[in-house]
Amino acid sequence: MALPFTRQRRRAIVLLVLMSAAVYLGRQAFLVEPDSLVVAEYSLDLPAWPASLEGFRIAAVGDLHGGAPFIDERKLEEVARRVTAAKPDLIIWLGDYVIHGVLGGEFMPPEKVANILARAQARYGEVAIIGNHDRWLDSARVERAFAAAGIPFLRSSSRELVVKDVRLHLYGLDDFELVPGYWATLNAAQEEWKKLPVDEPLIVLSHSPDVFPSMPPRVTLTLASHTHGGQVRLPLLGSLIVPSSFGQRFARGPIVEAGRHLFVNTGIGTSIIPVRFGVPPEISMLTLRNTRAH
Repeated sequence: MALPFTRQRRRAIVLLVLMSAAVYLGRQAFLVEPDSLVVAEYSLDLPAWPASLEGFRIAAVGDLHGGAPFIDERKLEEVARRVTAAKPDLIIWLGDYVIHGVLGGEFMPPEKVANILARAQARYGEVAIIGNHDRWLDSARVERAFAAAGIPFLRSSSRELVVKDVRLHLYGLDDFELVPGYWATLNAAQEEWKKLPVDEPLIVLSHSPDVFPSMPPRVTLTLASHTHGGQVRLPLLGSLIVPSSFGQRFARGPIVEAGRHLFVNTGIGTSIIPVRFGVPPEISMLTLRNTRAH
């Protein structure tokens, strides 16, 4: 009669292990990881990057989603502090500063978000671009909020920085999914980029990485966010749900295709469901290097 008892016991142990694992994973995904914050360091080797700007550091942060669960004023203040502590040369905010419909979230005005982010400090300042959530709210309002906070807002417009006698060009794209005539605007921008001297780096900023295949070789680096890295990234399987026409192809991190370079920041907040697993909220610190110098 010991055999049935042993089988029952084994089943109970297996069930207990599965339940414990489910509780642990659920806690990690819904409580621990969404409330965390990491500063991740990346070294990007760019063939067209000027040798004189070797080691130039960019803090790239998108999808802050102020008002989402765990993204309150305190968390945004922590983002600003930790960005400053990383000593970037330039800060780039990559869009989606507000929320729409995230479970458990509470709307935070873009004016408040912008004023907190403006506390972050970098040697050559900071710039911001629009995201799809910002446009759903009111793109003009979001742009005014950042301008009033002292952060230049690039929307189908450019900004030039002079760094060690090198002219560095930043171009902020509009949100391509929602703007009528976007592609005509992009084509016009590309014609302008052709006129830039080849030894002057050009960094294009886009909320969505889906524009990357349309970037010409003249672009030194494209920066994007939007994907949240899928919010849930599983071992071996990767991110199963990514808000991109290209699936996991542009989900996260540094990507090199046909000699062109893209970096996708996985963001700070959450959208729709307040869950993160395997993709912690991240401040991406990019150190740009000249490939030929190594």
